[in-house]
Amino acid sequence: MTQSPAGQTARSRLPSRRRVRDGLRAAIVPVVACAVTLTGLTIWTSSGAAGSPPRMAVGNGRVFLPYGNSQETAAFFDIVNVGGSADQLTSVTSPAVERSMLSRHASSGLGADTMRMAGSVQVPAGAALTMSPFGVSVMARKKTSTSWRAGDFVPFVLHFRHGPPVEVLAVVIRPGS
Repeated sequence: MTQSPAGQTARSRLPSRRRVRDGLRAAIVPVVACAVTLTGLTIWTSSGAAGSPPRMAVGNGRVFLPYGNSQETAAFFDIVNVGGSADQLTSVTSPAVERSMLSRHASSGLGADTMRMAGSVQVPAGAALTMSPFGVSVMARKKTSTSWRAGDFVPFVLHFRHGPPVEVLAVVIRPGS
């Protein structure tokens, strides 16, 4: 014969020590994981890195003086991302050029190198991108109505995916100088 619930003792209705211990073990793992995550996020936020936008500093702009009757040239810039987030250089424009595109130097391995169009160029947080004829550059076609001499300054605007556009002057130089 079974006892009615009213007849059970108070001790038999309490959970056993084993059940309490198992329940605490199951609860402690997510609590510790949350505490560790919260501590890491607090440190990251207080260091100033959390959520800080990309900030671009652009300098050392150079543009090659076109050779002979050619209107084709290349421009180069030093870009430093002093912000806390990565960004991408998406395009470069100028009122002094008809068209421009980002390009990347590529070695064919057969003694002839080529230039390939680059849709965008990554600029990691806290890192620098130094453009050169042997890496990333801006290929441009100079307007026929403008004439450049070595030492002239040409205005450019660098456009980024997340950050604001940056205006910079590039000095006209002879290739190889």
